[in-house]
Amino acid sequence: MLGNSLKHRLVQLCIWPLVLLLAACTQAPVESVLHGRTMGTTYNIKFVNSTGLDEEQLKQQIDRKLERVNALMSTYDPQSELSQFNQWQSTEPFSLSDETLLVMREAKRLGELSGGLLDVTVGPLVNLWGFGPKARPEKIPSPQQIEAVRAAIGLDKLVLDTNSARKLQPDLYVDLSTIAKGYGVDVVADFMQEQGVEHYLVEIGGEMRLKGVKASGQSWRVAIEKPISTERAVQQIISVGDNALATSGDYRNYYEQDGVRYSHLIDPSTGYPIQHNLVSVTVVHPSSMTADGLATALNIMGAERGLAFAEKHNLAVMLITREKDGFKGYNTAEFEPYLQ
Repeated sequence: MLGNSLKHRLVQLCIWPLVLLLAACTQAPVESVLHGRTMGTTYNIKFVNSTGLDEEQLKQQIDRKLERVNALMSTYDPQSELSQFNQWQSTEPFSLSDETLLVMREAKRLGELSGGLLDVTVGPLVNLWGFGPKARPEKIPSPQQIEAVRAAIGLDKLVLDTNSARKLQPDLYVDLSTIAKGYGVDVVADFMQEQGVEHYLVEIGGEMRLKGVKASGQSWRVAIEKPISTERAVQQIISVGDNALATSGDYRNYYEQDGVRYSHLIDPSTGYPIQHNLVSVTVVHPSSMTADGLATALNIMGAERGLAFAEKHNLAVMLITREKDGFKGYNTAEFEPYLQ
């Protein structure tokens, strides 16, 4: 008969091959990648597919959700819900979807919070300066043209009801481009979570929302670009945990005429493109939609005013200014934990 010690060793020898076999059959987590086009830009999604989701089917569902956002809020699509609202030359209520009203309400809240600097009715000024669906003007707008358009804008002219919106001025024009892209990120991120995905990075045109960690177990790390238009370079690496972030800058969307640089960021209080030295703002917030709107508002404010606003409202913000000797970064105390 076999002794107890010998039987114990034989049992161990039988168990180890089984353990090795199971380990070989268990695949380590891997990152899946989905990408496509939406809202005039691209989207990229990285996630840990730990539940074996059909990635092609997942992409089709994501595309449909983004197509809906575009069909609701695009100003480039004349048939979109927002375009139909803009074409509505009346002060009577206009029925809108819950989604469009949600984005309008947040845009109006942030607009009021920022003292009117985030103004989604500023579209006619954006178009006048050549940064909207219309082509760039042959001549810079005159002061008279600017003042005439300014008289037709203002958040106070937009009234939001439970299921509809009203214009106090029939030709009021609403442009949600400063916030809708962030909303699209939130839509996709929320959908990923509904599918049981706990680790993801969702990015649309530079706006992001992240959760969990990479397949390797490391934190998601994000590069904030150096605000130059001639090349791609990194200003700062950050890791934001389970949060969203949005960056607003004037270093890619601009044109020059007669030696003057005109940014796509229009200050509603003056009617002119911004002229200060704040060139990039990054905001970290749980909502990409909110971060998107705040980044634009802060960029319009300028460095000193923007930093004071961020500190007053306890926002996690990094601002980059253009100085004579290069770029300089400023950040609030709330942003410190995200620096790498």
